[in-house]
Amino acid sequence: MPALNRRQFLAAAASATVASAAARPLNVVMIYCDDLGYGDLGCYGSRIATPNIDRLAAEGIKFTHFYSGNPVCSPSRAAILTGRYPVRAGVPRVLFPTDTTGLPDSEVTIAQMLKARNYATMCVGKWHLGHLPQYLPMNRGFDEYFGIPYSNDMTPRPLLHNAETLEEPAKLETLTPRYTEQALRFIERSKGGPFFLYMAHTYPHIPLGASERFRGKSPLGLYGDVLMELDWSTGEIMNSLRRNGLDNNTLVMFSSDNGPWYLGSPGHLRGRKGTTYEGGQRVPFLARLPGRIPKGRTCAGIGSIMDVLPTLSGLCEAPLPKNPSDGIDIWPLLSGQKPELDREPLLYFDDIHLQCARWKQWKLHVARYNSAAYSPAPAGGRVSLPLPAPELYDLVNDPDESYDIAPEHPEIVAETRNRIEKMMAGFPDQIRKAYEQSKSRKVAPTAVGNFPRAAG
Repeated sequence: MPALNRRQFLAAAASATVASAAARPLNVVMIYCDDLGYGDLGCYGSRIATPNIDRLAAEGIKFTHFYSGNPVCSPSRAAILTGRYPVRAGVPRVLFPTDTTGLPDSEVTIAQMLKARNYATMCVGKWHLGHLPQYLPMNRGFDEYFGIPYSNDMTPRPLLHNAETLEEPAKLETLTPRYTEQALRFIERSKGGPFFLYMAHTYPHIPLGASERFRGKSPLGLYGDVLMELDWSTGEIMNSLRRNGLDNNTLVMFSSDNGPWYLGSPGHLRGRKGTTYEGGQRVPFLARLPGRIPKGRTCAGIGSIMDVLPTLSGLCEAPLPKNPSDGIDIWPLLSGQKPELDREPLLYFDDIHLQCARWKQWKLHVARYNSAAYSPAPAGGRVSLPLPAPELYDLVNDPDESYDIAPEHPEIVAETRNRIEKMMAGFPDQIRKAYEQSKSRKVAPTAVGNFPRAAG
């Protein structure tokens, strides 16, 4: 056999490393920010320095049409962990400290799915799927939990380790470094076998907090400081994976639970957190897996946070839960095998109310609240009403939903509505009834793009 030259030897060694990594169970790290906008990262056009997060994009794939499961916190977290629409998973709205409910036992989380493959599992950060003991991460497939059980603007604000309160109120400026320390410890002690780290940051949800090391570091104020610290945290996790020889066998994903609230940037998108415009639900999504996800790719195919569970089921050879997933396996997109996938429309719910559907390049608005989120409600209350006429937007050519083209494309409107009707027939009774009630409400004529108004 002829001797290998240096280039051939290095190529063969790299191939052997990737093949060896592929033979071992895959580690998974999901970094999930809170209220991070589509335009808040350097790789998505921000002027805030996020070099470590940008490196994930450079060494992996960046999605430009990726969606959270909802425009607010608790429902979107139910969506990522169960792979199901929040209205189907039993968490249609934000949960508060006064609530006595949480993610139902009938729902199976990613952590529970991976436990069937003997994964070590840890949840670090914000949970927000029920704060009573029976709903905490330790009862939903996670071996360990460290974090705040809900949003940092809610009180009381305990910092928990499993179910034990370590500190109350939790010190906001210490959260990101303490979360990072816990994540690094978990990686270190779990490196001998497969693991799943769900790193659910508290920030940049307000009130903001940055450690002294990052305070004043950004020219864009405290919000910029917070993002720079989140970027540092991401770099520390990546350094730990490399240091422990796990880099080539760990899928790292990065995303957000919804769009930005009062601060932050939705990029060129219309709307913010709490709305079913694109700025409320289109979020950054990055994925990196050396040797299996090509470097530096940008994907314009449609993806959803609900796709994470079925995709991990395939990659980790873990059996899918019995509850049908609303997501699909997007490995063909991640691996670069296909630029897009055929799928049913993605539905946009606000609470229990269906308001929009994304099908191919089109987005159809069929309902909308009668006032802005987080603003004083009008007389009679804030309600979801049907639009006087459906609005259709071409999200490829009009990403900020500025130009209604429904009159020019009645066939697209009709086809999308037909698909919505077929899909809604499979939802729980309460959701179907809310949909039918919404359609039956009478509204007054209003300008296209405006808030609908009840007739009379």
